[in-house]
Amino acid sequence: MTASRFIRPDIIPRRVSTGTPDNPLRVAVVGSGPAGFYTAGHLLNAKDLAAEVDMFDRLPTPFGLVRAGVAPDHPKIKSVTRVYEKTAAKPEFRFFGNVHIGRDLTHEDLRRHYHAIVYCFGAETDRQLGIPGEDLPGSWAATQFVAWYNGHPDYRDLEFDLSCERVAVIGNGNVAMDVARMLVLPREELEVTDTADHAIDVLASSNVKEVVIVGRRGPAQAAFTNPELRELGELTDADVIVEPFELDRHSAQSIEGEGDITPRRNVEILQELAARPPEGKAKRVVLRFLLSPVEIKGDGKVEQLELVHNKLEHGGGGGIRAQATDEHETLDVGLVFRSIGYRGIPIEGVPFDDWKGTIPNDEGRVVDPEAQRAIPGVYVAGWIKRGPSGVIGTNKRDAQETVEHILEDVHENRLHDPELADPSAIEQLVAERQPDAVEYSGWELIDAAEKAAGEPHGRPRVKLTRVAEMLEAARRTADV
Repeated sequence: MTASRFIRPDIIPRRVSTGTPDNPLRVAVVGSGPAGFYTAGHLLNAKDLAAEVDMFDRLPTPFGLVRAGVAPDHPKIKSVTRVYEKTAAKPEFRFFGNVHIGRDLTHEDLRRHYHAIVYCFGAETDRQLGIPGEDLPGSWAATQFVAWYNGHPDYRDLEFDLSCERVAVIGNGNVAMDVARMLVLPREELEVTDTADHAIDVLASSNVKEVVIVGRRGPAQAAFTNPELRELGELTDADVIVEPFELDRHSAQSIEGEGDITPRRNVEILQELAARPPEGKAKRVVLRFLLSPVEIKGDGKVEQLELVHNKLEHGGGGGIRAQATDEHETLDVGLVFRSIGYRGIPIEGVPFDDWKGTIPNDEGRVVDPEAQRAIPGVYVAGWIKRGPSGVIGTNKRDAQETVEHILEDVHENRLHDPELADPSAIEQLVAERQPDAVEYSGWELIDAAEKAAGEPHGRPRVKLTRVAEMLEAARRTADV
C-alpha cells in the first residue's frame, strides 16, 4: 500500500474499540452496483472485524449498471450478480432501495448514523461534445439510449426516432459498441433477451441500415475490449466494414513490447475485419478512425454530421494525441449518439471535483481539497472514485483498496463516533422520510415477478420499467 499524499485526520482515540461484537463497525454504502457490492463483500468478509453494512440505492432494484447498463445480449456478464447475492444473504447486510441520498436522506443524516460512508454511485451523466447543433432533436447521449433499452425507469418514456437509414456513434469504447450492436440486431435475437419490451418493438421495426462508429484517434488507441470488438464481427444481420489501414510509427511502437496486450490484439482484430469482404448482409456497421465531430446540422432535427480529419502527433510523456487537419467531410445521418465519457454528480456536503466529475480522494479516502486532509469516515469506490474506466471486475480491486484504508482507519481510531449507531435508528428515519423504501426481500419479489413473466417466452425476465410497478411487486406476498 502506497503512502498517502494527504495528511491524516486528527482524531482523538476512543475508549470503546470499533469493529468488535459489542460495537460493530457501522457502514453506509451508497450505490448498489458492482463497486457497492464489492465494498460490502470485502467489509463483511474482513477477518477480526465485526461489521454491519447498510446499502442504499435510489432505485427499488439493486445491481446498478449490471442491470441497467450491460447490453441485454450479454447475459453471461450479468451472472456476476450471483456473487452479490451471497453478500446480500449475510445477516449483517441490509438493503434500502428507493431511497435517494441527497433527497430522502442527506450526507449529514448518514454521518449521524454510521462510522463510515462509502459513496459508490458511479458516473450518472455523460460528457458533452461541445459543438454546434449538439442540442438538436436526434442528438443523444449513449447513456440515455442504453438506459432506455435496458428499462431504467428514468428513461423508460424517451422516444427514439429510428426511421433514418444512417446513425453515427461518437466514441471508441465498449458502450459505443453496445449501441451499434443493439441498433442492428434482428427481432429474433432481441426477443430472447431481457431488453425492455418497449424497446424491442422500436428496435425491431427500425429503418437503420448503417451505423458509423467514429473515433478521434487511431485503431491502436481505441478503448474497446477484445471480446466486444471480436463479437462485432459475428453479427448475423450486419457486415462490419473497416477500411484497410497502416499504423503510424508512434502507434506501432505503442503496442509493441510486454505492456497491455489489449490494444495490440484490437489492431489484429481490426486488420482481420478490414481484410474480410462484405457478405451483402442487410445492414452495415462501419468503423472509422481519425475523425472528430465539429458540427451537427439540420433544420429542426439532426440531418448531417460534419467531421474533421485528424492526424496523430506524439505528445509529451509518451502520449499520442489527435490533431485536426484542414480536411472536412459531411455525413448524412438521422441520429447521433455521443459516447465520449461519463461523469458523476455532486451530493450536498461532499467535496466534488467538477473538472474530473469525481469526488476528490486519496486511494478511496475522501479529501477536503481546501484543507488537503482526509475527511474522517468518508470514502469512495468505483467510477465516482477513479472516473469511468475499466470493466466490472476492475471494481473488485478498486473496492479492496478502499476497504483496506477503512480497516486501517478503524485500527488507528481515525473514524468518528456516530450519534445514533443503533441499526433501528436509521430504519426509523428511513420509514419517516421514504415510506416506500424497498428491502432486499422486496427486490427478491420483483426479481421473481420479472422472471415469471419471462419464462413463458423463453426470456430470462421481462423487466418492470416503472417504479410504481416495482413497488407493487415488492409488496406482494408469495403464493401459498
